[in-house]
Amino acid sequence: MASLKDIRKRIASVKNTQQITKAMKMVAAAKLRRAQDAVVSSRPYAGELKKLLSDILDRIEMESDEDAPPAHPLLAPRPNIRRCELVILTSDRGLCGGFNSNIIRAANRFLLDHSEIGELETYEEIYLSTIGRRGHDFFARRRDVKKGTYHEGVFEDLRYARAEEIAEDLAQRFVEHEL
Repeated sequence: MASLKDIRKRIASVKNTQQITKAMKMVAAAKLRRAQDAVVSSRPYAGELKKLLSDILDRIEMESDEDAPPAHPLLAPRPNIRRCELVILTSDRGLCGGFNSNIIRAANRFLLDHSEIGELETYEEIYLSTIGRRGHDFFARRRDVKKGTYHEGVFEDLRYARAEEIAEDLAQRFVEHEL
């Protein structure tokens, strides 16, 4: 049978564990609150993005006349697409559930479907650019994929200017018929 001293040690140990658990709950609640605030603050941005995409869709539908030039070079039809660039956006670290694995699985499915053995439209060349270390590390081991650009450290210095730089590079290469 346990002595009185052992029982007191056990009670103290349980109390310490309760304090640690309570502190962990408070930290998790603070993190959840910050994440919820970020979601709420992004709603106006999402609304504006939805309006922008709706305007673009309206513009495309209005210009369905084949003789009219497109309102923007990115909206021009491309009948003979031979080169494609797939941009993979993953995290730098794990601990995000199935996020990285689902993106990598979808990229692999795209590569399989659009290769010579796939049933969909095939491309002569598919380049794979990555944003985030997880996707880069996964596809770096594959020899059958043509590597594009690895945008390193995007999440360490996350700014709109950095995203704009990546988007402008891709748009410019599209307009110049490289992709």
